[in-house]
Amino acid sequence: MSIDFIPFPPETLIRVLTMLSLGGLLLAVGMRLDLQSVARALMSRRLLVVLPLNFILVPVLVSAVVWGFDLPPELSAGMLLLAAAPFAPVVPVFVKMAGGNLTLAAGLTAIFPIFSTFLTPLVFEASLSRFSYAGYADALKFFPLKSLAILFNTVTLPILVGMALRQALPVLACRMLSPLERLAEAAGAASLAFVTYVEFESIVATGLKSLLAMALAGELSFLLGLALGGSRPASRQVIAFGTANRNIALALLVAIDSFVGTPVVAAVVSNGLLLIFLGLLHVAFYRLADRKKNTDSTG
Repeated sequence: MSIDFIPFPPETLIRVLTMLSLGGLLLAVGMRLDLQSVARALMSRRLLVVLPLNFILVPVLVSAVVWGFDLPPELSAGMLLLAAAPFAPVVPVFVKMAGGNLTLAAGLTAIFPIFSTFLTPLVFEASLSRFSYAGYADALKFFPLKSLAILFNTVTLPILVGMALRQALPVLACRMLSPLERLAEAAGAASLAFVTYVEFESIVATGLKSLLAMALAGELSFLLGLALGGSRPASRQVIAFGTANRNIALALLVAIDSFVGTPVVAAVVSNGLLLIFLGLLHVAFYRLADRKKNTDSTG
């Protein structure tokens, strides 16, 4: 689609907006954390389940779906990249709307970027190496060390800076928190809208089979989270939303830097938009179920 109204490559604007959004959201997350809460989360036995669930089982599941549907390499790479980027910043929002355990959702969403910095490039590279991309060697490129550096600067560093601000300047951090979150959310919305505009033709050309594969992978990931999320319904809900809703901003950063000029970016966007839609359907289901439960109890 024509983008003559900007005097520089569209990838530059997408990268800037995405980094502002992701960095701002995670800086705000850091301002809500303290060392004690991070230590408790890191020592939580729940992480022993949630980490392999998100960094091993979900990528394996998505790999199986990609293989089963025999998808084109660019679409496969986009799905595998999202599979390696767990717990989107929108997870606490969905959990709050669905009436779930917001504290657990916020805690896990805050902790996961620290692991994603190191594990997302490695998991994605391992997933990508399982597929044959003959004929696409010049188009599909992935640079784990470069991606690791990008993720550290845009994911881990903002969290650490936010935590330091909370510790050293708590009053300033409190005043900055709400405006920062609004700015970051606006940048994220603008980034997603712009990349959708740029890649619109490629997104439309995704095809029904590919959309079915993306939807199936998302729903199976949600069910996997429900199955392995523990004995408490509120906790299972959080884990399910976390496994099903992948970090689009994180995946876009890697896609823009490693796959520029390929349909991988469009695959990430189309899959990410579908996951948001499915997430809203899950929210609607929980709200309807809760309303029915309240009606039955009062009737």
